Amino acid sequence: MPLADHLRELRNRLAKGLLAITAVTIVAAFYSEELMRFLSDPVPRCEGGLGETTGGSCAVVSFNTLLSPFTTTVKVSLMAGIIVASPVWLYQLWAFVAPGLHKSEKRYTYSFVAAAVPLFAGGAYLAYLILPISMKVLLGITPDGSANILALDDLLDFTVRMVLVFGLAFELPLLLVMLNMTGIVTGRRMAGWWRGVVMGVFIFGAVATPTTDPVGMIALAGPIIVLYFMAVGFSLLNDRRRHRNNPDAELSDDEASDIDLTPSDVDDDTAVPAARALPEQASSDKDRRLNGFDDVT
Repeated sequence: MPLADHLRELRNRLAKGLLAITAVTIVAAFYSEELMRFLSDPVPRCEGGLGETTGGSCAVVSFNTLLSPFTTTVKVSLMAGIIVASPVWLYQLWAFVAPGLHKSEKRYTYSFVAAAVPLFAGGAYLAYLILPISMKVLLGITPDGSANILALDDLLDFTVRMVLVFGLAFELPLLLVMLNMTGIVTGRRMAGWWRGVVMGVFIFGAVATPTTDPVGMIALAGPIIVLYFMAVGFSLLNDRRRHRNNPDAELSDDEASDIDLTPSDVDDDTAVPAARALPEQASSDKDRRLNGFDDVT
């Protein structure tokens, strides 16, 4: 299609995706209170309200400004709209890109998307499971005689960031598998990185997790390391399959392949006929003329 038609199609598909997000956001606004309660459940609540000796055992969730209830409701509803309507707008983006892909590229895309969705969902679910433990660890630092008053807006930002960090971190093994499938990184090289990868994952877990506590770091680093070794095992098997199908696939550009020097018999039926004599080697005028021309022309 011409460029104007492509832009028009992109506009229409983006409009459909935004319409789906808007519709789900409006519906989610009616359930915003339940959504905020669900996202703030990991925080241990003080049943008797604020006191002078609550310490780090519980906290009180509150709104600190006049506009906080409105902005928090809009934020939660919009977040729910984007997540729930993701199949619609992701399909619209895929429908725009898919006509330009080959059949093999579409097949690989389906496979990687099918693996990416459960990996992200697993990381997000793990983050929600360890949030109560992390909350207790962080609140436990509060000295006696003090009270914890947490703004609901900040608490929701904290929860969403925790879920996103865990979900995106679980996509790291899939990225390594993609690099191996495209031939950029071999499984043997990935296996040689294991010491640096383990150290880097623990450092990433300590820096990226918003909780900054050892529980969150270990909970994030442990599954990623397991998934990393699973990706290494898959890559080694894929390299073995690739080498079996094409022994020269892993050779570099400046590396020569092995020459097969095994002698083989030549059948008489398939023997190459003897080459005709060169013009300077010809003994007669007939042999000197090749395709109607002599050696000069």
